[in-house]
Amino acid sequence: MSDTRTNLIGLDRAELTAEMAAFGEKPFRARQIWQAMYFQGVADFSDMTTLSKDLRARLAERYSIARPDISRALVSEDNSRKWLLRFADGNQAETVFIPEDDRGALCVSSQVGCTLTCSFCHTGTQRLVRNLTAGEIVAQVMIARDATGEWPSAQEDRLMSNIVMMGMGEPLLNYDNVAKALGIVMDGEGIAISKRRITLSTSGVVPLIRRCGEELGVNLAISLHAPTDELRDVLVPINKRYPIAELLQACREYPGSSNARRITFEYVMLNGINDSPAEAHELVRLVKDIPAKFNLIPFNPWPGAIYTCSSNNAMHRFAKILNDAGLSAPIRVPRGRDIMAACGQLKSASQHARLKANAPAA
Repeated sequence: MSDTRTNLIGLDRAELTAEMAAFGEKPFRARQIWQAMYFQGVADFSDMTTLSKDLRARLAERYSIARPDISRALVSEDNSRKWLLRFADGNQAETVFIPEDDRGALCVSSQVGCTLTCSFCHTGTQRLVRNLTAGEIVAQVMIARDATGEWPSAQEDRLMSNIVMMGMGEPLLNYDNVAKALGIVMDGEGIAISKRRITLSTSGVVPLIRRCGEELGVNLAISLHAPTDELRDVLVPINKRYPIAELLQACREYPGSSNARRITFEYVMLNGINDSPAEAHELVRLVKDIPAKFNLIPFNPWPGAIYTCSSNNAMHRFAKILNDAGLSAPIRVPRGRDIMAACGQLKSASQHARLKANAPAA
């Protein structure tokens, strides 16, 4: 039997306050519940000890604070983690946690599937099913926090230090839900992750880039992958609607960008496709007046992919040209390849039946 209770995860402060008012409770109750859900990570009303026992029981009859079900939890040999999450309607999406020595980034999905069909990306081979709700986006962060044991939010040494809207889907094509979710994530009395530790990655939905900067103020990453419209039209088809010149102008105008907060240009290295010295020099020319840095990503293979990864020599030559022009251009070390958790590999499809979980979520 399906749960007919209202899930409070995903309600913003105003909505939660209004919900409690309709329930006959004063505004301070909403604040108590907010802090319990998002600061303490409480997953059951019975554990909200700041509330009376009677109120906890009444809340549990009408509301839930339920995370999505975890269909599968995978752990890579390099300790990257991936969760396949099943939402209330049966649809699924993936979330990935990439740990480093003293920090880590959670790659959060914004859609079930994707509509952009980038030719190097596994997610792009799955049709768009629907947008995720704000609650489903926030819940990905909460599940990762559950698994890494990083409640309450005040922990100073937490490993899950950064959020990247770089999972399945194009975040700016689900802007309202993404913005609402990030507002909850950034709230200082809740999950409390600073906007300076949140990056939104877009393939280039130009009209919404400025709005993102003005309303959210998070870091911006652009999935560029090519220095010319001719090539980018093939690799990132949204370029046909918003070509490189328009995209880069939006980057120049991005609110808050500066030498201290550079825009990241993501560039997947494809053997013989986009990795020549001439293309590196063209990138230098394109971004000469933008506070920019590059993230060079070795192509991560997936079943049926038509590309291969650039050679080490080609990638280092490419990076040197960018570095010599004063641009930071590290070559990303691939993570989570053995569990299909690396950049461009996410796809919530039957592949999971072929993967064996090495460990359950904590």
